[in-house]
Amino acid sequence: MKLTVIGATGSMSGPESPASSYLVQARGLDPRSGEDRTLSLVCDMGPGSFGALWAHLCPCDLDALVLSHCHADHMGDIISLQVYRKWGPGSCAIRPVSLFGPGETLHRVRQIEGAPEGETYDGEFAFTRLRVGEVYQVGPMTIRPYRALHPVEAFGLRIEGPSEEDPERMVSLFYTGDTDLCDTIIEGARGVDVLLSEVGFTSDEAEPDMHMDGTRAGELATRAGVGRMIATHIQPWTPRDRVASEVRQTWSGPLDFATSGMQVSL
Repeated sequence: MKLTVIGATGSMSGPESPASSYLVQARGLDPRSGEDRTLSLVCDMGPGSFGALWAHLCPCDLDALVLSHCHADHMGDIISLQVYRKWGPGSCAIRPVSLFGPGETLHRVRQIEGAPEGETYDGEFAFTRLRVGEVYQVGPMTIRPYRALHPVEAFGLRIEGPSEEDPERMVSLFYTGDTDLCDTIIEGARGVDVLLSEVGFTSDEAEPDMHMDGTRAGELATRAGVGRMIATHIQPWTPRDRVASEVRQTWSGPLDFATSGMQVSL
């Protein structure tokens, strides 16, 4: 698998990055055609991310979009994808894009577009509701949702698939989405090769059950026993050295910061 960071800024797009969006790709057999090819899924599509995605992937080649939750900073640019699929070059696609998300996903897409209640987007999206305990397949990659601690229905996403270097070996990535520290997120991240963890707050901010600060994100990495931590969803005004100093109070392993265009081979 390969991770490409499309957008990494917390709560909004920023001067250096679109909002949350992460491209995960792996080579394997297309379950429909039997063709050996690279399959692509995107986790979240926050403001500004759809345009940035074009630098790495033709939107016609997107196999699936997975939404961790339905706050606008994680899904606002879905309407750009919808327009591309209905009116642009994507309109010639053979089938709709698989869209996995919380129960309110269709309703929220309608809200953002301003569409009537009867709009189903059948030509653009094939909706599947994420449910804890279920496993979802995108080619050689599996997606397992874990309940997150956030004000709306939200999930952390564990993605497993073949290693880029050795396709016979399975590798794993856990994306927290937006969440405070909780047992279900620790369970989902346990033992993964890469933890892509939100750090939406600093220790000066004290809104419960919403985001982690660096100390709690580091605790997640330590308790879950992950191989590497990549901090993301950091507010545009928050200095990285502040985040790093907090993370290092509870995590001593490899630490990186997500930046737009960053690529990680698993």
